[in-house]
Amino acid sequence: MRAVVQRVSRARVTVDGSVTGEITTGLLILLGVGRDDTSAVAAALAERIANLRIFEDDHRKMNRSLLDVKGYALVVSQFTLYGDARGQRRPSFVAAAPSEQAKNLYQEFAETLRRLGVAVVTGVFGAMMSVELVNEGPVTILLDSDKTF
Repeated sequence: MRAVVQRVSRARVTVDGSVTGEITTGLLILLGVGRDDTSAVAAALAERIANLRIFEDDHRKMNRSLLDVKGYALVVSQFTLYGDARGQRRPSFVAAAPSEQAKNLYQEFAETLRRLGVAVVTGVFGAMMSVELVNEGPVTILLDSDKTF
C-alpha cells in the first residue's frame, strides 16, 4: 500500500457536484492498493498513520498524532499512486490491485482507523472525484508498506 498523508485544516471530496466527505483538522489520506497487499498490510498502515506524529505540540514540534489531537481522516482511493512512468510517457498501472481487491482493502483500512478511534469519512471508490484541501505546514508524508521510500 502507498499513502500520501497531508496535514490539513480542512479538506473535502466532491463527486458529481455533491460533497461526499468533508473534514476539519486532521489528515487527508490518498490511498493506493497494490497487487500484493493484504488485510494485515491495511491494518498496519492504518495504525502507523493514526500514530504518526506530525501535529505540533505546545513547543511547535511535530510531536502529536492524529489520535492525540482527536483529528479527522478523509480517506480517498487513488490507484494512480501505483503508476510507473519510468522510461515512458504513459504510466503503467499493472502494480495496482484489481478493483475488487483494492475496494475491499480500502474499506478495511478505513475501518481499522475507525476502530482505533479516528472519525473517518471517505471519497467514493472508483468515482471521478474532486479533492480540495488546505495543507497546514505544509506537511506531506509519503508512506509505502514495502518501505521503498
